[in-house]
Amino acid sequence: MIVETRNIRIASQTFGAASDPALLLIMGATASMLGWPDAFCSALADRGLFVIRFDHRDTGQSTTVPPGQSTYAVEDLAADVIGILDAYQVKTAHLLGMSLGGLVAQMVALDHSDRVRTLTLVASEPLGWDGSPLPRISEDFLAHFSGLSTLDWSDDAAVAEFLLGSERLCAGSGQGFDEQQLRARITQVLARTDSPASMFNHASLELRADWTGRFRDLSVPVLVLHGEEDPIIPVENGRAIASAIDGSGLIVMPGVGHELPASRIPVMADAIAAHLLN
Repeated sequence: MIVETRNIRIASQTFGAASDPALLLIMGATASMLGWPDAFCSALADRGLFVIRFDHRDTGQSTTVPPGQSTYAVEDLAADVIGILDAYQVKTAHLLGMSLGGLVAQMVALDHSDRVRTLTLVASEPLGWDGSPLPRISEDFLAHFSGLSTLDWSDDAAVAEFLLGSERLCAGSGQGFDEQQLRARITQVLARTDSPASMFNHASLELRADWTGRFRDLSVPVLVLHGEEDPIIPVENGRAIASAIDGSGLIVMPGVGHELPASRIPVMADAIAAHLLN
């Protein structure tokens, strides 16, 4: 379904029965809804959830502007979430956010607590962290991203190799790197957008408001899942969220990076469903 909200269009897709409790999946920076593997969505639906995934602005089939011409902030992505819930006539939903999507989910839970039942934060950082500095993105990833300045976005093969390199750096050591499957997903990603370079508009996203310390104000049940080998948002970030929120759960996944590996989908789906439905 195409959701029209706040003068933009957001592409979305559902899994499961609309009569089941709603779970909205919020993906991270530069990623479309395909960042949520079909098998992951189906596993959650099989456990009794109505799963909604969507393309962020500047990804997939949602409203896209040319590279460098975006004017929205992270808070606008949070407003998009409410627009999606309204379009599906969902009064309250569980939110599952990954990476930047975890920040967005925290914003929604703070500003619209009446719409959010629980939070699940995967590979996420605390919104408005106010403690000692936490470790950030790896040097290897920063070096990889420096190649964006010379990447020829008209060369699909070169773009695919760059994106595959990102996937390789995200992968943990606990499972084999499925290059064939990831190449197939990258082909799908590139086929669903007229401007793949626009996904990196997310790199310039800023916070419009001062959120310092606000993650400590979260009042809904929180579950944190984090890969022990995450090179984008190191696991100390997930531990910081869980340690500051009374009653939150923390699952650290050995051998997992900044990813949703196929081998861990059943275990993750079980943990998420237990958090949401028990």
